[in-house]
Amino acid sequence: MLLSSLQNPRVKETVKLRQRSHRDEAGLMLIEGYRDLFRALEFGHPPARLFTCPEFFLGQNEPALIDRCAQAGAEILPCTRAVFEKMAYRDRPEGLLAVAPQLVCTLDRLVPPSRPLLLVAESIEKPGNLGTLLRSADAAGAHGVLVADPRTDVHNPNVVRASTGMLFAVPLAVADSPAVLAWLKTRGIAILAATPHADREYTEVDMTRGVAIVVGTEQVGLSDAWMSAADLKVRIPMLGKADSLNVAQAATLLLYEAARQRRRSSSSGASA
Repeated sequence: MLLSSLQNPRVKETVKLRQRSHRDEAGLMLIEGYRDLFRALEFGHPPARLFTCPEFFLGQNEPALIDRCAQAGAEILPCTRAVFEKMAYRDRPEGLLAVAPQLVCTLDRLVPPSRPLLLVAESIEKPGNLGTLLRSADAAGAHGVLVADPRTDVHNPNVVRASTGMLFAVPLAVADSPAVLAWLKTRGIAILAATPHADREYTEVDMTRGVAIVVGTEQVGLSDAWMSAADLKVRIPMLGKADSLNVAQAATLLLYEAARQRRRSSSSGASA
């Protein structure tokens, strides 16, 4: 059956899921676009419902992905162009919009290995930044992301989009700062914080141990609680006129330095 009415209850419900209050009440989230939906399936998070509109498809791969969603139990709902445009939140829709259960993001679901590399994001406000942090964490091989005192919803559609679907790949937990701090301390994971007032540059400290790289709000950086708890304080040298980097840029530098050190350490151990 082709959905053609803008007043259809399922269409109205899906539009409401743009708002966090409705997402949380329903326990649902939106996944839009081929890449993000593909990765949700790849990492074991199939949708419950999938709206499709072939007029917006970008290539020839969509039918196979739709079949995979159907095999995973998703309800497939073809739509007219007008109905799909009503539900889509992207400026350039791709003809695939899924409704899926929200992720379970409790601390007890994180099981890090020995000497883990973790990223802690404190009070990040912008969905795009949080999504980019998740993408960078995955790219650098981090073992998990802990969102402390969140100011943006991890299920925001723009978090999904900015993460390029890595929201579904990276182990993720959301909690208040005291709980995250206690979780790290209990496991003996060193807390690393970047501050322009540190004596050592970020390349001069050992990140091959179990470490949690902590980044703070876009406006004021890390809170006093996190700075006081930090075991390692480092600075990123600013060689131009700017006095700071975007939070996602800074996190990416730190994560990749940790990854570089760990790769070098592994190579040295293998050749010894």
